Formats: sequence, structure tokens, C-alpha cells
Amino acid sequence: MRLEAVDVRELKELMVTYNHRPTMVLADDHVGILNRASEILAQEFNIVATANDGISAVRAAMEFKPDILILDIAMPGINGIRVAHEVRRLGLTAKLVFLTVQADPDYIQTAHGIGANYVLKPRMHLDLLLAVKEALAGRSFVSPLPVMTPSARI
Repeated sequence: MRLEAVDVRELKELMVTYNHRPTMVLADDHVGILNRASEILAQEFNIVATANDGISAVRAAMEFKPDILILDIAMPGINGIRVAHEVRRLGLTAKLVFLTVQADPDYIQTAHGIGANYVLKPRMHLDLLLAVKEALAGRSFVSPLPVMTPSARI
């Protein structure tokens, strides 16, 4: 049996590219958000799974043991905060990033307590990639909160 010649240089470059891209699981119950987040992140990260609910997110995290886990807070089954706690209870070390519409200081404080970065969905195109890179570097990131006008507080 004879093997065909392989371009070793090309194979090595492919292996380096694949092996050195951090792995990621994305979890959100809106397909459009999963698609947009994938578009933003796929160039630099190896997206190994997506999930549409909290239980599937925990299963994907257990199966793939990703470097990064991006979670919506409001998901069916169990919410993203409970997913994050479960992932930690299971001993998984994925960096956590919440991607949410919740511009609530209490949620941000909870995320900070878990060691998660926090991105608001309306700022996803500006903040998501940066938040993930900051998480991988061991630094905190929170999207700027919208400014409330006096009439909006009533």
C-alpha cells in the first residue's frame, strides 16, 4: 500500500491554525443571535457547539470542555446564571461571557461574582470579541450601560 505525498508544510500550518484556536460553546435561545455571534467569532475561535437552552448548554460544556462558554441569561430550562454555577460545580474551567439584553446592575454584579464578562446584545458587534479576548487574558469586561434620561426613569 502506497501513501500519496502530503505537503507537510501545509498540513503543519493547518494543524497549528486548528489546534491553537480557543474552543467555544455558544448558548442562546434565539437562532439569530447564535448566527450573528458565530459570524463575529468564527474567524478567531473554534465554535464546537451551540445550544438553544440551559440544559443543552451544560451538556455541550461537559462534552466539549470549551475554553470559552458564551451564555444568554434568559434561556429555557435553566437560565445562564444557573448554567454558569453548574459548569463551575462540575469543575469545568471555561471562561464565561454573558451575552444578554439585561442592563441590570444586579445581574452584572452576579456575573462578576462568578468571574464572567458581560456583553449587552445591542453592543454585541462592538463588544463581544473584545469581551472574549479579555476573558481569555483573565481580565474583566462589562459593556457600557445605556444612559437613562430623566424622562425614561419615570
